[in-house]
Amino acid sequence: MNKRLLQVTTALTLIGLLVSIYMTIYKITANDNMCIGSQGCSVVNASRYSEVYGVPVAIIGAIGYLALLAVLWLGRKPGFFQQNGPLLFFALSVTGFFFTLYLVYVEAALLKSYCPFCVTSQITMTLIFGISIVRLIKES
Repeated sequence: MNKRLLQVTTALTLIGLLVSIYMTIYKITANDNMCIGSQGCSVVNASRYSEVYGVPVAIIGAIGYLALLAVLWLGRKPGFFQQNGPLLFFALSVTGFFFTLYLVYVEAALLKSYCPFCVTSQITMTLIFGISIVRLIKES
């Protein structure tokens, strides 16, 4: 992968991971002081959509971002991940992107409330998905 593209992808993935960790802490502690800028965080965080089968959405996001980072890191070493990294990264990012679309729908249509941290993660995942398409085309 192009060195600059790898740096941008890694930075975006780390941003997504940090936001997910922050939102996980917020979900677990329910500390509304962590909601900066608007009360949208508390509305979204308290909704029934903030968990999937009892697992906070933020934890699912953190796991997804960690998986993306793992594929990026393992892709630097010769072998399976170097050969299949672009496709694996694309598969993970498309999954994350579709989950992001669902979460955007929940915020916009159902809750009519926006969490700035969630929006940051949604933008980040959308950019990662776009880069994964470019990477897949360039490295196939």
